[in-house]
Amino acid sequence: MIPTMEFAASDRTRDLVERLTAFMDERVYPAEAIYDDQRRESGNPHFHPPVMEELKGEARRRGLWNLFHPDSEYGAGLSNVEYAPLAEITGRSPIGPEAVNCAAPDTGNMEVLSEFGTEAQKQRWLRPLLDGEIRSAFAMTEPDVGSSDATNIRLRIERQGDEYVLNGRKWWTTGAIRERCRILIVMGQTDPDGPPRRQQSMVLVPRDAPGVTVVRNLRVFGYTHQEGHAEVHFEDVRVPTTNLLATEGDGFVISQARLGPGRIHHCMRTIGVAERALELMCQRATERITFGQPVATRSNVQDWIAESRIDLEMIRLLTLKTAWLMDTVGNRHARTEIAAIKVAAPNVALKVIDRAIQVHGGGGVCDDFPLAWMYAHVRSLRLADGPDEVHKMIIARRELKPYQPAP
Repeated sequence: MIPTMEFAASDRTRDLVERLTAFMDERVYPAEAIYDDQRRESGNPHFHPPVMEELKGEARRRGLWNLFHPDSEYGAGLSNVEYAPLAEITGRSPIGPEAVNCAAPDTGNMEVLSEFGTEAQKQRWLRPLLDGEIRSAFAMTEPDVGSSDATNIRLRIERQGDEYVLNGRKWWTTGAIRERCRILIVMGQTDPDGPPRRQQSMVLVPRDAPGVTVVRNLRVFGYTHQEGHAEVHFEDVRVPTTNLLATEGDGFVISQARLGPGRIHHCMRTIGVAERALELMCQRATERITFGQPVATRSNVQDWIAESRIDLEMIRLLTLKTAWLMDTVGNRHARTEIAAIKVAAPNVALKVIDRAIQVHGGGGVCDDFPLAWMYAHVRSLRLADGPDEVHKMIIARRELKPYQPAP
C-alpha cells in the first residue's frame, strides 16, 4: 500500500507562520538597510551589526527561536514538514535566518552537538549556540583535494597522549571569520590506513586555539559575504581527546547525518529567496513602461512570470515530499529525494532570479536591488553541501540498480 503523504500545516505551524510573517514584515525587512549601513560604517564587512541583537531579542520574546531543531529539549520540536514553510519565510531575507537563530552553519553544528556530543561538550558549546551568544563553523572542504568525495579529506588528526594534534588546510569554512565565531567542527584523518569510510573523525577546535590561522576570506562572485568563507590553516593545533565527537572513525557517518538536514534547509530557504525575486519581477514589470505599455503586458514577460510560478510550486512540493519522507522513514531512505531537491531548488531559483534581473534591466545587475546578490549566493548552493553532479550520480545509481546483474 502506498502511504498517504500529509502536507497540511498543523495548527501550530499555522500559528507560527502567522507570527513569523508579522515579525518579518514589522522588524526584519525594515532592518535590512540598517544592517547594511552598520556593516558599512564599521569598515569591517564581517562586523556584527547591533541591530541583529535587537532582532534576536525580539524573536525570543515572540517565541520564534531555534525553530529548526526537531528536539523540543533544544528547540521548537517541529518536524521537517512543519519547519519547511517557516524556513522559506526566513529565507526571504538575508538576515532572516540569523534573527531567529536558524542560520547555517550553526543549525547543522547544533544538531551534530545535540546528537553526537557529550554532556560536557553540550554545556560548553551547544548551550551558548542555542542561546545565540556565539557562532560556529564547519571545517570540511580542503583546497588540495576533491572534497565532494569526503573520503579524500587529508587534514591529519594524530593522537599524542591525551591530546589530538591537527595539521592541514581547509577552505570555504563558512563563518570562521566572524568575530562571534568561537568553535570549529573539524573533519580530518585519524586512521589513514583504515577502511575509506572509517579513516575520518571530527573534533571540536576552539577558534582561538594556538596554531589556528584564518588566512583569508574567499569572495563569491566579487561579494564579501557577511558570514565569511575562510581559508584556515591548522599547524600543530592541540586539543584534548575529550574534544572528539562520538568515536574515532565516525567522521564520515557524522558528516552524512549533518548534511542531510542541512541540504533540505538550504532548499527551504532558497524557495523563499526565489519567491521574493518573483515578487520583485512582478512589481518591476508593472512599473516599467516601454513603447507606451507596461513591461508586464509583453507576452514573453508573462511567460517568465507564469513559468516561475509553476517551477516554484513544483520544487515546493518536492521539498515537502522529501521532508515528509525524512520524518516518516528517516534520512537514509529519503536519500534520493534529498539529492533531487538539492539539485532542483538552486537551479529553479537561479532561473527565477535571472528572469527578474532581465525585467529589471540595468538595475538588476547592480546593488540598487538585491537580485545580483541573490544570484551570487544561490549559485554557490550548486556547490555547497555537494555539487549537483554528485547528487545526480546518487540518483542515477538508485535508478540503475534494478537493471544491473546480481553480484
